[in-house]
Amino acid sequence: MPFDSTSFGVVALAAYNPDWDLFRTQLRSIQNQTHPDFQCLISADGGFSEVRDFVAREIDGDERFVVIGHEERLGFYGNFERVLQCVPTEAAWVALSDQDDDWYPAKLETMLPHLNDVSLVAAQARVVRLPENDVVSESTQRKNVALDALLAQNQVTGSLSAFRRELLELALPFPRLNTISQVHDHWLAVCAKATGGTRVIDDVVQDYVQHGGNVLGEVGGRKSLAKSIQNVAALSRKFQGSSSPLAMLRTANDLSFGWRRIMADALRKRVAPGTAGLDGGIAAFESGHRWVHTSRVLVSGLRSGDIALPCFAEFVAGLPVELFAKGRRK
Repeated sequence: MPFDSTSFGVVALAAYNPDWDLFRTQLRSIQNQTHPDFQCLISADGGFSEVRDFVAREIDGDERFVVIGHEERLGFYGNFERVLQCVPTEAAWVALSDQDDDWYPAKLETMLPHLNDVSLVAAQARVVRLPENDVVSESTQRKNVALDALLAQNQVTGSLSAFRRELLELALPFPRLNTISQVHDHWLAVCAKATGGTRVIDDVVQDYVQHGGNVLGEVGGRKSLAKSIQNVAALSRKFQGSSSPLAMLRTANDLSFGWRRIMADALRKRVAPGTAGLDGGIAAFESGHRWVHTSRVLVSGLRSGDIALPCFAEFVAGLPVELFAKGRRK
């Protein structure tokens, strides 16, 4: 289906207790896009009146900006799902936005033409750390990978992506797993890869701002193994109520095999049988996966650099629980 890159679309922004200075910068950077034909839907996950009033003051009557208010707090995953459910049918494309970055003026103009060829396009960002405003990295260095490698390790950052609106027909509602590894951009990316394709471009289109309030932050492949273990322990305390070895193993399984299985099984149910590349792309992680194939995908991804060592280590840590659960299911 032909795509008009000059068409109307939606910038979907999930907001929660924003840093007002950073939020101001983000709003202005969206407002100043060289592609002007959009509506910016802002879903306030609590604190609706504060967000609404702030946006009204800052954008000076720009009717393209609409704040949706909710009293029930769903967290960033549920909040992105909620704002995407409000995207009007007349929109041709959707671009995701965080509340604390800084888009370059031509971001949309640079990215949207790629949707002529694929369902989702993702770009790169310069990583900046506050309060010093230090440049951590000139690029996020995301890359194009096959579906199985993309399932294993996400290469699509939500705030750096845009996609055709029809992708929402497949992606909504979001699948669920009570862990921080359930993230909207990973799910949208594999939905697109399994159907209309994805493309990661080298263009740097924004500053990706790192600060104390980031939910996930820019971790990429540079996170150390020691840091990964500390992260699993912290998540175990949050989601398992303990950082005992068993709780950490369960958390590692959720972070690795658990979340990938949820996505792969959802794709199996939602994508039409016989879709090119689907079977081979999800076989390593769906329920009933064969260990020889799964091991081959993970090791091959590690060797090629498509799967970073800390991500591979999370799969290794999640293996005991996965083997035990698989044995019980037989």
